[in-house]
Amino acid sequence: MGKLDEEPKPSGELVLQTLALPRDTNSNGDIFGGWLLSQMDLAGAIAAREIAKGRVTTVAVGSMAFLRPVPVGSTVSCYCEILDVGRSSIKTIVEVWVKQYDRNAQQKVTEGEFVYVAIDNAGRTRPVPQGE
Repeated sequence: MGKLDEEPKPSGELVLQTLALPRDTNSNGDIFGGWLLSQMDLAGAIAAREIAKGRVTTVAVGSMAFLRPVPVGSTVSCYCEILDVGRSSIKTIVEVWVKQYDRNAQQKVTEGEFVYVAIDNAGRTRPVPQGE
């Protein structure tokens, strides 16, 4: 039929995939939100680095809402979509989806907007190569 009958799917490209381990839990036994945020930042930086052809640094993180807790043992997948490339900045959206080993379907956990700036080896802003 149409899109209404389809299962939701991640947007963007799979950039990072890892396993949620017991050491990453909060006091409730679910995966700590800060750990998840760091995985998203890593994924966004990997995608931005490809475009910048070199070193990048995080300059901004947009709002995030956690849709559901992440259980220990879940496969955590970060998908990135490039929203904009400026003179020296790269804006991405990172979606996080989890899959539990005993279930077949992925579930979306959160998404956030991350902005990176291309920098040189001295840490100064540099232009992003254009048209490559």
